[in-house]
Order: sequence, then C-alpha cells, then structure tokens
Amino acid sequence: MNGRIHLKTMTFYGYHGHLAEENALGQRFLIDVALSVDFTEAARTDDLRTTVDYVKVFEICREVVERQRVKLLETLARHLMDRILESCPRVNKVEITIKKPSAPMPGVLDYVAVETSLTRA
Repeated sequence: MNGRIHLKTMTFYGYHGHLAEENALGQRFLIDVALSVDFTEAARTDDLRTTVDYVKVFEICREVVERQRVKLLETLARHLMDRILESCPRVNKVEITIKKPSAPMPGVLDYVAVETSLTRA
C-alpha cells in the first residue's frame, strides 16, 4: 500500500540568495514536501516506527533552512532532500517546492519557486 505524506507551507526564515542584501537581511521561505512511502506495515501495525515521523521531517527542514546559507534555491532543495532521505529510510522519493515570496524583483509577483524531486537510489 503506497502513499504520500505532505507537509504544506512550512515557513522558515533564512539567509539564502545571490544578492548581498538577501544574505544580510534574510527572508521567509515557504516549503512544501511530499514523501512517497510504503504504508503497508504502518497500516497493519498502527506503529509510528513503521512509517515516517513528519515532526522529524519538519525539524530537518527547519534546521537546514535556518542554519545553512546557500545562494541558490536549487542547492537548498538538494540539501533538504539529501537530509530527508538520509534520516528517513522509509522514504522512497522526496518531492519539494521552495517558494521565495520576497525575491528581489523589479515588479510585483506572489513568489519565485523551484520544484524538484529525488528518488532513493
């Protein structure tokens, strides 16, 4: 029984970006994560140890976004996906969207985003 666990619109404050002011002032980042997981054992046993603890995934995302500094959203996404797959062996695939609502742009927009995925080798 395969399924997906979603964490939607996790909001963290970080210092990521190519421009000096992004690194000095920081900004909000909105993160969506979808985890592909085999739910067979969890559905049968009703035991958290047989699935993915999404509180742990939330804390991984918080730590990476708030403590690391990178220039590109693509790099941030890769760091997040690597840490999730490393820490959560039951996850088969991670899909992630990172939204940057305060991107320094010469016009008005809701956000800039990257969306990517990584499957366990």
